[in-house]
Amino acid sequence: MTKHVFVTGGVVSGLGKGITAASLGRLLKMRGYKVASQKLDPYMNIDPGTMSPFQHGEVYVTEDGAETDLDLGHYERFIDENLNKYSNLTSGRTYWNVLNREREGGYLGKTVQIIPHITDEIKNFIYMGAETTKADVLITEIGGTIGDIESQPFLEAIRQISLEKGPENCLFIHVTLVPFLSGSDELKSKPTQHSVKELRGIGINPNVIVCRADRPMTEDIIGKIAMFSNVPKDCVVENSTMDCLYEAPLMLHRNGLDQAVCRQLGLGNDLSEDNEKLLAWSQMVDRVKHPKRTTRIAIAGKYVALHDAYLSIREALYHGGYANNAEVEVEWINTEEVTRENAAEIFAGVSGILVPGGFGERGIEGMVQTCRYARENNIPYFGICLGMQISVIEYARNVAGISDANSGEFNENGKNNVIDLMEEQMHIVRKGGTMRLGAYPCKIAEGSVLKRAYGQDLIQERHRHRFEFNNKYRDILQEAGLTICGTSPDGLIVEAVEDESRRFHVGVQFHPEFKSRPNKPHPLFASFIKASLGD
Repeated sequence: MTKHVFVTGGVVSGLGKGITAASLGRLLKMRGYKVASQKLDPYMNIDPGTMSPFQHGEVYVTEDGAETDLDLGHYERFIDENLNKYSNLTSGRTYWNVLNREREGGYLGKTVQIIPHITDEIKNFIYMGAETTKADVLITEIGGTIGDIESQPFLEAIRQISLEKGPENCLFIHVTLVPFLSGSDELKSKPTQHSVKELRGIGINPNVIVCRADRPMTEDIIGKIAMFSNVPKDCVVENSTMDCLYEAPLMLHRNGLDQAVCRQLGLGNDLSEDNEKLLAWSQMVDRVKHPKRTTRIAIAGKYVALHDAYLSIREALYHGGYANNAEVEVEWINTEEVTRENAAEIFAGVSGILVPGGFGERGIEGMVQTCRYARENNIPYFGICLGMQISVIEYARNVAGISDANSGEFNENGKNNVIDLMEEQMHIVRKGGTMRLGAYPCKIAEGSVLKRAYGQDLIQERHRHRFEFNNKYRDILQEAGLTICGTSPDGLIVEAVEDESRRFHVGVQFHPEFKSRPNKPHPLFASFIKASLGD
């Protein structure tokens, strides 16, 4: 039977519930347990797919094509498990499913209510997450903060699960803030006490309190929180702010999080200090903290005002640095400001340029000039999704002589749209969840940069796009020198291009950043960083 861990948050948002949940998952996996993760979000959108990157950050795509919350990226990077469509549920999808079922007569004329119908829908989703993953432990994070009205159905659902599965199979972790007041020079426990009181008021008694604190917690304050939260002292776990994100599992292990969880759930596997997996993670963190060299990479996109819009790309760049014993310094470049005249000034001192995905016409001409500058100056260039399409447009204009080359996304009636709408997307009106989503195979050409990076002929990578390379222009672009280095197995869809005359000038239609892990850097990011270092 799957054991359930539910993670809630109190006092304020942004305390790192997701990192806490992901770190616990990594620690349990080190102990030999199969772990899966979920995120339940209270907003009314069906999924994050149509939400603004400026507001919500990136959309993380799972192997089976679900558009999910960015926290799932943290889960996959930490636990190194592919999650699925039962890993992210919103209030919007919950109500959507229930109301559609009601319209279809699924409730046989009964009055549809929050309890039991909405809560049952949430419970069934959690149970399906356990069933489809066959996890020993399923960690479910509840988005939002205790006290938010939107979260109440989710909290009621997990309360009911704890009754159905029993206390030996369910555990509640509450992540709170212990603020420091400089005037009195002390940490204050009262916000945590009030947050726990509110949680207990709805019938949930937290088993473990994880306290985010920027100063070391004293035994006195730990004892006070334990007493007023009705938990043992060793179930009050200090969550310190770390310089390195991936040090969080080690810190939480030192502070006893996994020990407390395993004791209360009856999980017997020990995690000794000489555990092979623990040592390997510690060694990885040590390499991260002590790089031997530095490289500066520009992320040139349209959503750079919110760095979380490119969260997985930034992390994958860091991972590529780890593979090369190098620290990656990220320079954020708004492509709306890039012109042919100022590109040299904007990218001065940059050792590599990455153009990420995105939608819409804004900033596109700046991306084209960015790509041109990289190609003409032999600066390593990595184009992802839209970034690949930009590299094709730029090559068509400036090498193949197609001066009006463009994308159907930006000029629907353009004469030379070297990028155009995928055939199966032609008649789709609804925007949500209708793109080419999830993992698809890609056949790699011999002798290419991709082949040297991956070391294999056939790969699987995740996608999120509507537009693609227009096959009408294959011959003319190849004759001009562009290499098509990755295609669908049947050869019909162009998945990757490169300019072999440059050190690293690669564009891929897929999103390799979603499969990069700190202890398993993605080979394309590792190769890109290697090229930026001059190796």
